[in-house]
Amino acid sequence: MAILPILRFPDPGLRTACRPVTIFDSRLAALAGDLADTMRAAPGIGITAAHVGILERLTVIELDGPASQRVYVNPKVTWSSPDMQRHTEGSVSMPGVTDEVERPARIRVSWQDLEGQNHEEEADGLLAVCLQHEIDQLDGIFWIDRLSRLKRERIIKKFRKAGA
Repeated sequence: MAILPILRFPDPGLRTACRPVTIFDSRLAALAGDLADTMRAAPGIGITAAHVGILERLTVIELDGPASQRVYVNPKVTWSSPDMQRHTEGSVSMPGVTDEVERPARIRVSWQDLEGQNHEEEADGLLAVCLQHEIDQLDGIFWIDRLSRLKRERIIKKFRKAGA
């Protein structure tokens, strides 16, 4: 596996919607492995193909290390709860800055695995936060777009001041 270069904010690729994966082959599996290695090196708990400039709907999430790795191909939120939760978020593409984002507390997600098999599950807690964050990225919505304008400007200023 390989550690891939990560796009840095404000790269326009981070705000570009990704195309669905249609070919489930060894290249896709290798990309998922490379994403996992890249995410661990960053470090992070979630990454999408878009973070490395590949505009395909693929994300890898590891909440508790490699044994917890989950790969989602073509993920889509199909339902979200009316109750909300706030959680601190950041991005491997904007290291060193975080802020609280409010999102639905529970969601239902449909996706495919690396073999193209369809799945659906409900998620809450940190998994729900990560799935929504990464699916937003696949849709071309960067995490700071979920902040107020004032908070977003403050985050961008802090990121630039850090020399990123």
